[in-house]
Amino acid sequence: MSGKRKIIKWSLIVLAGSIVSIVLFGVWFMSLLPPLPESAKDIKAISPSDLPFLTENIVPYRGKILAVVTSTSQMGSSGKSTGFELTELSRAYYVFQANGFEVDVASPLGGAPPVVIDGDDMNEYDYAFLNDANAQAKVKESFAIKDVDAKAYQAIYFVGGKGAMFDFPDNEYIQSLIREYYESGKIVSAVCHGPAALVNVRLSNGELLIANRQVSSFTDKEELLLIPDAAEIFPFLLQDKLIQNGASFNEGFMYLNKVSIDGNLVTGQNPWSTWGVAESVIEQMGFEPKKRNITIEENTISVLEKLEAEGYREAKVAIDDFCTRDAMSIDRRLVAMHSIVAAMDFELKKAVNLTRLLTYSNGYL
Repeated sequence: MSGKRKIIKWSLIVLAGSIVSIVLFGVWFMSLLPPLPESAKDIKAISPSDLPFLTENIVPYRGKILAVVTSTSQMGSSGKSTGFELTELSRAYYVFQANGFEVDVASPLGGAPPVVIDGDDMNEYDYAFLNDANAQAKVKESFAIKDVDAKAYQAIYFVGGKGAMFDFPDNEYIQSLIREYYESGKIVSAVCHGPAALVNVRLSNGELLIANRQVSSFTDKEELLLIPDAAEIFPFLLQDKLIQNGASFNEGFMYLNKVSIDGNLVTGQNPWSTWGVAESVIEQMGFEPKKRNITIEENTISVLEKLEAEGYREAKVAIDDFCTRDAMSIDRRLVAMHSIVAAMDFELKKAVNLTRLLTYSNGYL
């Protein structure tokens, strides 16, 4: 056998072995994910009346909050669909409602805005929102932003979704609303890509609103990991633009919760920051947020934050704290997802530790 044929032969053997190893690892990794509990199988039928957070200890009416969503359905000329992120509206909507505020929905164009629904991220609040006739009517008949009566609302909240990168930054009506709310002391808030609404806002004195303000948003690292050509698709990268226009950017761990509060400006890094942003809005308005049951997603995020900030041992302790009370209080699929993301980002030690945590948490099942 010639030298070239030997090289080809052994190259094929190594390739075949690698493929088999990857398949076997994938099968093993998937086996770590427990089946969905019976309670999760009926979650799609849940309604707002099934949520104690909304039906018990009802808070008296306190006023109205305006939620603003994108009207953009496509990422530039990329052909990729987009819209507002359902979970970033639904969860904030119910936090505001449970704390005594009616929520109206507006968008740059008005009418039914495009929506992004990620089935892997949905929980009972999100499905309840889809089954909430009143909430759905408000979304499908959203006010055009130019027709909004600014004086009718006590706060404004900009929902994320990649479409916001296209129709929030230069909208004169959005800029006018933000300027009026901010200068009058009302709360201006945004999450994930929602802070795109803030980047070009100038105050009455001509200064950029975000100059020297602490702000969080979807980070460049988060954006580029999932969309490598984001710099070509979007008009700008959000973190870059915020910093360019003077913001003091407050970056948290990738795909974990981070909320920034700077006076009456409240911003959050990504979808996992939605609960914190909404409840911070309530606090900044001078109220104590109504108590609610913390979701298993939030429990899991706190475990992942422990891993990032304090290491593997402390993350195990956090799992013990949750799982000794309830074995299903951790979302194993979310841990698995973060392990895959870490591997994609070539953070192999982190990916291994996340897989170890997943295996460890399964010991409680």
